[in-house]
Amino acid sequence: MHYQSTRGDAPILQFEDAMLAGLARDGGLYLPQNWPRFTDAQISSFRGASYEAVAVEVISPFLGGAYDRPTLDRMIHAAYANFGHPARAPLVQIAPGRWVLELHRGPTLAFKDFAMKLIGQMFETTLSRRSQRVAIVGATSGDTGSAAIEAFQGLEAADVFILFPHGRVSEVQRRQMTTPTAANVHALAVEGDFDDCQSLVKAMFNDFAFRDNANLAAVNSINWARVLAQVVYYVTSAAALGAPSRRVSFSVPTGNFGDIFAGLVAKRMGVPIDRLLIATNENDILHRALSGGRYQTDGVKVTSAPSMDIQVSSNFERALFLASGQDAEAVCRWMAGLKQSGGFEIPAAPLAALRSDFDSDSASEAEISAAIAQTYRDSGYLIDTHTATGVHAAAHAEGDSPMICLGCAHPAKFPDAVEAAAGLRPGLPPHLADLYDRPERVTVLPNDLGAIQAHIQKEARP
Repeated sequence: MHYQSTRGDAPILQFEDAMLAGLARDGGLYLPQNWPRFTDAQISSFRGASYEAVAVEVISPFLGGAYDRPTLDRMIHAAYANFGHPARAPLVQIAPGRWVLELHRGPTLAFKDFAMKLIGQMFETTLSRRSQRVAIVGATSGDTGSAAIEAFQGLEAADVFILFPHGRVSEVQRRQMTTPTAANVHALAVEGDFDDCQSLVKAMFNDFAFRDNANLAAVNSINWARVLAQVVYYVTSAAALGAPSRRVSFSVPTGNFGDIFAGLVAKRMGVPIDRLLIATNENDILHRALSGGRYQTDGVKVTSAPSMDIQVSSNFERALFLASGQDAEAVCRWMAGLKQSGGFEIPAAPLAALRSDFDSDSASEAEISAAIAQTYRDSGYLIDTHTATGVHAAAHAEGDSPMICLGCAHPAKFPDAVEAAAGLRPGLPPHLADLYDRPERVTVLPNDLGAIQAHIQKEARP
């Protein structure tokens, strides 16, 4: 299995090198050159199988022999050993024909744990074998950072630097990043929004002298391994509801587009997915793009669903590459337009291709609150603000296929907004019960590339 860049001017890499590189050297994102496909019999065999067993079958075709089966099996079992449910990602029915896929059972209470815990194992295995060290740099709008720190803390082969927007994440999200004590993790509060943090990370990777000197590696959803790990729960949940004999749809709270792109990968692998519903909050650039055909930034709005407070959805580039028939030149033009003027028109043919796979909707702050309240009132089930965008979108979706709403985070990560909506304050699980009492360790830095690079050079272990 080989990996190509969406911009067509970077070396073709095998899995491990694509994973460690994260961002391609031409600024593009890596994608496999071909797509493995399941038979109906294989999908049927996943019903009732353990999450770990399905993960091995989903992930192994993309590895090109990077890890043998026993090693992959060991890494997957180690990744999910401390998840809080034996099914790892259980389904909960909240209404006729509508389910929530619980993705908050990991140690940091968010769906990012599914990918991050696994690539932590992959990084450790690969780096140990190669006797390498890396400086992992990532940007987060809330949950990626805590999941990355949880997955990589204490590893000898990696230092972890997580950039997050100062004052724009929830207190639980912030404390999950600032309270770990391992010397190899560094929480960096940047005076800006998430798009600023993401731009700084991309700029560091495009500064090849700095990138090579610091041995940078990326664990944002720009990293293909992150997307690949998320494909698994689309497969397990679809099989649980009757695939391949029954088609299913997914409503996906969407910010950086990585999670819903994993759904598109599952569909390309043969999972009978009817519709993939892009659910946005008031930062609705993706909904506007699908509806009107223009991808245009409009300033980041601060909402009660901060992990979705994004305007530049990096993984949308992957979808554009596929929708354009893998036209790397077109992708380069569109990305240049985004950088120069904050937007670009999506031509008719790729727009039609996108619309053949995706629907979209957006939720206002009032609608997010109403979705939390109604779900709790109707089913006794408490959801967080991000999951609420997906539940809201699902309630307005057309079609009669079963709808799986991705449950992104535990409601206790956003207690104020959930309590205001439902009248009930969610509590943290026992392993995080003392989170508010733990001392914090954080560095506040300006929105300045030079200052952040200097800090990383100072703190990274040789």
